[in-house]
Amino acid sequence: LSGNRRARAKAITLVESSRPEDREASQVLLNQLLPHTGKSLRIGITGVPGVGKSTFIEAFGQHLISEGHKVAVLAVDPSSPMAGGSILGDKTRMELLSRDPNAFIRPSPAGRALGGVALKTRESMLLCEAAGFDVVLVETVGVGQSEHQVSSMVDFFLMLLLPGGGDELQGIKKGILELADAIMINKADGESASLARKTKLHYQSAMSLLASNDFWKPEVHTCSALEHDGIADCWSMMKRYQQEATERGALSQTRAEQNLQWMTQHFRS
Repeated sequence: LSGNRRARAKAITLVESSRPEDREASQVLLNQLLPHTGKSLRIGITGVPGVGKSTFIEAFGQHLISEGHKVAVLAVDPSSPMAGGSILGDKTRMELLSRDPNAFIRPSPAGRALGGVALKTRESMLLCEAAGFDVVLVETVGVGQSEHQVSSMVDFFLMLLLPGGGDELQGIKKGILELADAIMINKADGESASLARKTKLHYQSAMSLLASNDFWKPEVHTCSALEHDGIADCWSMMKRYQQEATERGALSQTRAEQNLQWMTQHFRS
């Protein structure tokens, strides 16, 4: 609660532990911290490997900090099916953000969890909120169409795509695109800029055919994380979403449904 970085890191290690005594201690800790949670905007960021998720988060996080926000990044790293370990090297690709005192980056192994997130990502998110971070970014593992689990723990779900990453048929695919609140076509710079604009048009027509909620129609934009182009517009869109969702009561309703899912999942595990 006082913002001690070491205490925060050790607390996340505690909730991620599978030892029975640690699980009991983590429940006591979470119960004490629960009144201090729920005040952040939770954002899930997904996309295929190589789409530039880490570069986007680096640029996006720096923009948020420049506007006075505190940013926590929970990066989920794939675990080896052979050895079982993870590299956990996401911080090395967010060099500037990882050094900022108003940012906190925590890589976690996916382990046996499917759906693109780690087993204790939701608990880690609550710990970051209790520590005063008002924007929490969850970077998923990057497995493509099956990364649906993160949408059940965030307020806004952003999907990053590459220029030329599909046509209308690809966009109509059932699965993760149905859950996205927005699509950003990343790497829209240099020779790829015109291709990114074409990809944007393809996905705009494809997304119009998919069902959406009452107040928000999923948007498609282009950006260049490398050149910090389109990052401010992306944040403006998210703030607009947050305002509309709050005014209509959709944000509190979604979180209540997510808590119910979390409780059901907790009992099953």
